[in-house]
Amino acid sequence: MRRALLAITGLAASTTALVVLKGSPGTSQVAQDLPADQASVVPGASGGPAAPGATPDPAAPSRSTRPSRTPAPTKSTATARATAAPRTTTSAPKSSTTRTVTGPTVTYKYGSLQVRITLSGSRIVDATALGMPVGGQSGLRADDVQARYSGTSGEVVAKQSANLNTVSGATYTSTAYKQSLQAAIDRA
Repeated sequence: MRRALLAITGLAASTTALVVLKGSPGTSQVAQDLPADQASVVPGASGGPAAPGATPDPAAPSRSTRPSRTPAPTKSTATARATAAPRTTTSAPKSSTTRTVTGPTVTYKYGSLQVRITLSGSRIVDATALGMPVGGQSGLRADDVQARYSGTSGEVVAKQSANLNTVSGATYTSTAYKQSLQAAIDRA
C-alpha cells in the first residue's frame, strides 16, 4: 500500500513539474513561428519590436503583439493533470467487432451436431446448431433443442454459458449441444 502511494505521489510530482516546465503545448509552437523582427510570446520578453541596439527592460511589463492560441494552464488545470493516475483494469478490452466461433462436432446416439456462436466483444449474441438430425423422432428432438437454446433470444444468449436446462425428452441431444457449446466458448 505504501509503495503504491509513493508511486502515485512520485508520478503526480513529476507530472506537475513537467507541466510547469513545459507550459502549454501550443506556446512553444507559436514562439517558433514568429519572424525574428516581431515580439516573442515568451514571458519576460519586451512587448514591441526591438529597436536596433536596444536591450529589453526587465522591469517593463511583458505583453504580446499577437494573442496566444492556447491559454496557459492554470494551477487547477496543472493539478488536475498531475493527480490523474493511469487506470488499470483486470478485464480484457472489449471489442466492438463480431466474430463467430464453432465448436467441435459431437456424435451422440441420434446423430451428430456442432454449435456455432456469434460474439460481440466477449458477449454471446447468437447461437445455432449445425448438422442436427432432420425427420422422425430425432428431428423432433433436435427441433425442440434448437428452439430452446438457439437464436438471439435463446437460453444460450440469456445465460451466457453452457450451463443450460436440459430439454425434456431430448436428453442426448441437449447433452451433445452443451458439449459443443462449451468447447466453442472455451475457444472464444
